[in-house]
Amino acid sequence: MSDEPAPRRRSRRASVRVRILATILVVTAFGMAIASGTAFLVQREVELQEVDDHLRATALRVEAAVSGVPASDAAGDAPAEPLPAVATTVELLEVIMSRIPPLQHEGSIALVDEVIRWSPPTTPEVDLSRDEPMLARMVAEAEADGAVIGTVVSEELGSLRYLAMQVGVEGDPAVGLYVTAVDLDSELNDVNTAFAIYALISIGALAVIGLVGWFVSGRLLRPIRQLERTAARITGSDLGERIPVVGNDDISGLTRTMNGMFDRIDGAMTGQRQLLDDVRHELRTPITIVQGHLELLDPDQPDDVRATRDLALDELERMARLVKDIEALARAGGDDLARLEPVDLDELSAQVFAKVSVVPGRRWALQERAAGTAMIDPGRITQAWLQLADNAVKYSDDGSAVTLGSRTVAGMLHCWVQDEGHGIPPEARERIFERFGRVDTGRGVGGSGLGLPIVAAIAASHGGRVELESVPGLGSRFTIVVPLRAGAEEGTDG
Repeated sequence: MSDEPAPRRRSRRASVRVRILATILVVTAFGMAIASGTAFLVQREVELQEVDDHLRATALRVEAAVSGVPASDAAGDAPAEPLPAVATTVELLEVIMSRIPPLQHEGSIALVDEVIRWSPPTTPEVDLSRDEPMLARMVAEAEADGAVIGTVVSEELGSLRYLAMQVGVEGDPAVGLYVTAVDLDSELNDVNTAFAIYALISIGALAVIGLVGWFVSGRLLRPIRQLERTAARITGSDLGERIPVVGNDDISGLTRTMNGMFDRIDGAMTGQRQLLDDVRHELRTPITIVQGHLELLDPDQPDDVRATRDLALDELERMARLVKDIEALARAGGDDLARLEPVDLDELSAQVFAKVSVVPGRRWALQERAAGTAMIDPGRITQAWLQLADNAVKYSDDGSAVTLGSRTVAGMLHCWVQDEGHGIPPEARERIFERFGRVDTGRGVGGSGLGLPIVAAIAASHGGRVELESVPGLGSRFTIVVPLRAGAEEGTDG
């Protein structure tokens, strides 16, 4: 048997739509339950308090009957009629039962020596005589010198809140007991019914919330599902598809962000493919040349071997320069290219001019020098500026003038090189900034065609650009324009 552990099955998680909707329903149901439960308990307590108030008022009327002093009627609206004189406990209970009739959901009964002797003249809603064990309990709990209010649960009558009072007449040994009880189930019926109706309405409301929430959440999350499907369809060979942006909310903001990410990936992939195609195209020629000469080489001819060797070394040197330029271009396009630091612009201009002025065959001049400081990468700006000077030498005639200069204008640093070369035709002014792009490949000018793209990449890494002004036959002026980024003073020194 294999000792390899069995692969764990991935548990399928609920979708975001289901989790959001479930959370909303749980929170809503919890809130409804708290609100309804609190309201139910408060209203139930109010009803129970009213029952106890009624029983206490009844106890006061019974005490008044026993003492022979008239008391207010049950509602407390007017004084009761004078009580008749009684001689026995039975007569006293008869007076009490006639003067204190049971109300709705209430029943009363009178006992003498634990035997039922008097019931209301009309059939009460709560017939206490139907449950003798309950009556026996009330008799046992009744006190000789006070009223007892309690609660019992009867199999016959349900939940009852009762009042039990012992009564008697002086000189009569008989012990009377007055009992009245209120049916709590009936008293609380309205509250229970209202709560049940509220519960049904709450269930219906939750169903409606769930239905509406399902469609609303589905509509809101639709861009995310489209994002998932779009991301699944996008491959290395097809990065052009984008997600439609609808609305102006967080989801649409996420959609715009993802579309921007797809644009950057598309641009990076396109640039990578273009670079590989260009490199393949540029390397094919020297490889073909070296391979062709090696195939035709006669090893017995020293002159032929020497010539082929020189040609192979020359082509290999050209390929080495190409690889170096490709590396420089890749570094120039990196996000960590520009290492900004405060740079004295006047000193930078002087240093660059000192480096190019020793190149023979041209009349070099420094026309302007910017004053103040700027937050730039001096090494990269120098590299780009020297590259423009090298291009000016390549594409101008011996003895012609090449002018350098710098100035600050409206918070931007301008560094330029102007030559008196052949100029650049309008149709080629965009192509020369492309990788391996040249004005005229047949003019015999050496180079990889990566110089100006490197300059443009360095300027872009500073948040700037390269500007071109050219007149065919009169010359060209290339200008590196980058932000000063930190308070350089505008002005020039002649």
